[in-house]
Order: sequence, then structure tokens, then C-alpha cells
Amino acid sequence: MFSEAVLELARNALARCREDGIMLATAESCTGGLIVGALTEVPGSSDVVDRGFVTYSNEAKSEMLGVDPALIMSFGAVSAPVAKAMAEGALERSNAGVAVSVTGIAGPGGGSAEKPEGLVHFAVARRGDTTLHLENRFGPLGRREVRLATVEQALKLIV
Repeated sequence: MFSEAVLELARNALARCREDGIMLATAESCTGGLIVGALTEVPGSSDVVDRGFVTYSNEAKSEMLGVDPALIMSFGAVSAPVAKAMAEGALERSNAGVAVSVTGIAGPGGGSAEKPEGLVHFAVARRGDTTLHLENRFGPLGRREVRLATVEQALKLIV
């Protein structure tokens, strides 16, 4: 299902969490659970992976992760503030010490000049630390390719 390169990134992320003695949570929109899927593809991942939140709709982001609907209305679901709120919400609603979130426009379509197809916002929240944000514009690679590139980038951010 996942390439060997993605599985190696997953193994590295899991190893880093083991070294740090922490569990991991994901908050996923455009990937629909692929990040946690890649992590749990690795045998023995249950000692690190706490849970994955698939929050595809705006309502799910608010209900499951506590993202303020006003934040979504002001900045849009695909934005830095929402990505950060998703990661922080996943951390607050789990036993994890680190949470990674993604929200983006996988396409085809659905983009705009300001928020084009292939735009993905990432965030990583660690207990007791500042939440990090990354914006990546993969371009109109196609839905599958944008989603897989997002998984790869998210796994790199955990390490």
C-alpha cells in the first residue's frame, strides 16, 4: 500500500517517539487517515500511536478537535490557524505527547487563486512547546499524489 520510503519515514517517526517516551496522535483532513494508516502499517506501532482523528468536515474539526467555528469562518478550513488548532486539539484530546495535523486542497478542483489545488497546511504540537506550522504548495499533481506527498511531509515533521 505505502512505498518503502514512506514506511521508512513512519519507522523513523515511531522510533523518535519511542526515544522521547511519548505517544503520537494525528488530526487529518485532506489525507483522510492515511498518516495514521502509514504509521500503523509498521508492526509494533501500537506502543506509540495513540489515536488518529479524521476530521474531513468543518463540523468534525469543531466537534472532535475543538476548533473554533469562528476561526474556520475567518481564515477558512485550509489555513495556518486551523492547522495549528487541529494539532493542539488532538494533543488536548489524547494521551499523546506530539500531534501532527494536515488540512489542504487535494483536488482536482476546489482551489482558488489564493488557495490553489495542492495547498496543504501542516502543524505539529508538542506538549510544553510552541506549535510549529508549515505551508506546502505541491501544485496540481492529482489527488492521490497530493495526498501521498502530504503523508510523506507529515511523517518528516514528526522526526
